[in-house]
Amino acid sequence: MRGPKKFDIAVIGSGPGGQKAAIQGAKSGRSVVLIERERDIGGACVERGTIPSKTLRHTALRVAGGASDEHIGGFRLREGVELEALMAQLGLVVKAHAKYMTRQITQNGVDWMHGKARFRSAHELDVSGIDGSTSQVEADVIVIATGSRPRDPDGIPIDHENILDSDSILSMNYLPQSLAVLGGGVISSEYASIFAHLGVEVTMIDRADRPVKFLDEELTRGFVRSFEREGGRYLGGRKVENVEWDGLRHVVTTLDDGQRLLTEKVLVGLGRVACVERLGLEAAGISLTDRGVIPVDEHCRTVTEGIYAVGDVIGPPALAASAMEQGRRAVCHALGTDPGAPPETSPIGIYTIPEMACVGLDESEARRRHGEVIVGHARYDEIARGLIAGIPDGLLKIVADADGIHPLGFHILGEGATEIIHLGQMALLAHWKIDQFVENIFNFPTLAEAYRVAALDVVEQRVARVPVLAEARVG
Repeated sequence: MRGPKKFDIAVIGSGPGGQKAAIQGAKSGRSVVLIERERDIGGACVERGTIPSKTLRHTALRVAGGASDEHIGGFRLREGVELEALMAQLGLVVKAHAKYMTRQITQNGVDWMHGKARFRSAHELDVSGIDGSTSQVEADVIVIATGSRPRDPDGIPIDHENILDSDSILSMNYLPQSLAVLGGGVISSEYASIFAHLGVEVTMIDRADRPVKFLDEELTRGFVRSFEREGGRYLGGRKVENVEWDGLRHVVTTLDDGQRLLTEKVLVGLGRVACVERLGLEAAGISLTDRGVIPVDEHCRTVTEGIYAVGDVIGPPALAASAMEQGRRAVCHALGTDPGAPPETSPIGIYTIPEMACVGLDESEARRRHGEVIVGHARYDEIARGLIAGIPDGLLKIVADADGIHPLGFHILGEGATEIIHLGQMALLAHWKIDQFVENIFNFPTLAEAYRVAALDVVEQRVARVPVLAEARVG
């Protein structure tokens, strides 16, 4: 074996976090190697995660004409439509995105190694190639960005044919008539709503009383109503006791109350596990937390000098956008360069149908921290663009302080939510006041106009409370 190849920075994993870490290092004038075990750059995000699921979502909306309710005449796919036909453009999207990322890596002078990395020591890696060869890499800084994989719960026999996980769900070559989705997290909610939109009879089974429970309750309750109007069913506060294929036509899911559900397929969406077991972390002096993730500080720095970890391997929020920023900031810290002010708040986007997005404090957290708050609403059926586009099932919610002066959080349910949430993000970062949404002009008709309508709602409540507050002071 030849001597080790020496680099300033080695990045393990080419998903969103790894890619941004590598490019940041190269733009800082350092020698960087990016090590990826998959065939193409992009990792699971491109091959089995974000890109495929969002492509299917986009296709579902296109074939349904953007909605499937009485406002545009209803929609159901014809029987026998093949899933692979709906995903016809997936291969093109994945290939184009991988090509784009490879070009980015190449243009920035990042070396790329195709293989599996394992620590020999804190700053040495063995890289096993697909041809059986092994090479060594030395680097002053190593960034771990190996992502996650679906969790395989005990007692649920995932066979990737009848009982699937979030990686194998898109390997189906036809749309099933019925689907049970176990779990109410982000991935489960996205796929459940997508398949319901495509005419599949979907049942979500969740231990919690509502899905994606870290979001504002009003949003998730609205999502469940929309999901059930689409023909789906949400069973909250329930526990799965057993799942088994009957050997003929159905998967039988038995719940804790004895109820038995018979569905053609089951999607197991009960969390994800960090992909770290083959890294040899013990050789680098790194131990996992009780939750199986790599512990890091606010700079994504591990306990071992010069080793950082970003993305899913460090746990929540486990979002692509968060991983990208973590990768960039980690390398900046390692090189002693200023990454800029840390984001005071980051947006969250959930690509369900309809979408959900938020930034800042939700209503319950705002009340816990500040006591009284004023909440302003704008519903899509009050917005001309919502009516024109046939998407009245939506809501924009502003949580403001008790005086109705400063916004504390923004929450959106509805198509376009993941796009227009950024206006709320910028408002929080710029310390806007509620009145600035009222005093500024929004294009008409747009969904963004909902900000002004919700702000007016806050102002009206503020004005109505003034005499009451004055009377209270006199008394």
